[in-house]
Amino acid sequence: MSSHSAFAEAADALADRVLGALGGTGGAVQLARYVDDAPDTLAALAAVRVLGADVFSPHLLAGHTLPAQDAAVVVKAFDAFPPSDAPEEAAVVRRDHATAVLLARLSGDDTLSTVAPAPAEDAGPGPAEDWSGWSVRMAQLAPLATLGLDGPVHDAARRGALPLSRGVSRSILRRDFPTAVRLVRWLAWLHHEGVELPIDPEVAAEHVWLVGGAGPRAALDLAIARHFLGQRPGTVPKEAAHP
Repeated sequence: MSSHSAFAEAADALADRVLGALGGTGGAVQLARYVDDAPDTLAALAAVRVLGADVFSPHLLAGHTLPAQDAAVVVKAFDAFPPSDAPEEAAVVRRDHATAVLLARLSGDDTLSTVAPAPAEDAGPGPAEDWSGWSVRMAQLAPLATLGLDGPVHDAARRGALPLSRGVSRSILRRDFPTAVRLVRWLAWLHHEGVELPIDPEVAAEHVWLVGGAGPRAALDLAIARHFLGQRPGTVPKEAAHP
């Protein structure tokens, strides 16, 4: 098996684990045990990096605590696969920094926010006039559509309900269901923020699920979206208290 295949398989396995913890059917994520038990430690660490901020979904949305050994695994994953600071990888830089910010918050160790640098002069994903290209960039940033994060990307989402909705429709018509799922997640986050939307995110989420199916990572995006859609707009889930 190639390293790429091993990394993809490990990412799917970890997504399943996170999904189970988020849904209450699989106990805690237990990142440390996941890595210790993995047949390929490097692939397991790569999976932690691939999922990024989403590994914290059960902690943010379902109130699970983050054990010190699990926080240490995220740091180890950054050591194994250092964060990028290349301008042409702006989405990767933002996702990495989001992971570091949540790691610091959930672990209670502010110094851990430095494991991935903040984007230099972050102005968000750029103007939304070219809504199709802009929505693709926002889809790449879907892991930021979660609790505990706010910044230029989130401000862009609040201003961009219409282009995000157009992006969902376009992705569905093109049968690009992974992109559609990620954009639906943004719409669900906006719904939770109390933003008025031109399309119903619950209908969009259900349509994508039924028509497009979902692998583990897309299923995780949809589960996170449904957590937001299950809350009254403008409220924070009562179980998701931050340290």
